[in-house]
Amino acid sequence: MQTIFELTIFLFLFELLEGYLQRASTLLEVLQKLKKYYTKSIFLFFLIHPGFYFLLFVVLQTNILNLTVVLMIAIKVFDIFLKLEILDQVFNQKTIPKELAQILIKKLPFWYFFLGAILYPTMLYYALS
Repeated sequence: MQTIFELTIFLFLFELLEGYLQRASTLLEVLQKLKKYYTKSIFLFFLIHPGFYFLLFVVLQTNILNLTVVLMIAIKVFDIFLKLEILDQVFNQKTIPKELAQILIKKLPFWYFFLGAILYPTMLYYALS
């Protein structure tokens, strides 16, 4: 039980770090931050998602791969590759739909980037217990 609690706390901390690294006032500013990481190195872009790697570590360490864990990994992978695709559309192809352009300039609440720190540790605790 103590190990489950410790793993959940570590995931919480990694998700807080991820939210802190990506926070900005609009999604366009988030994309600009991500583009800076991406242009420095693709590996740096992947490293700013520590929650994903810790989740993979938890799977390897505990040998638990149930539906909840698979769902968390799938959401994380989808999130990373969606960011890459949107970066490509906005900065390389420069073709974005009008609806997406409106979403990109909309202000984001402060707590938005810390939803992962609530969602993923809760799901991990449920998956491991």
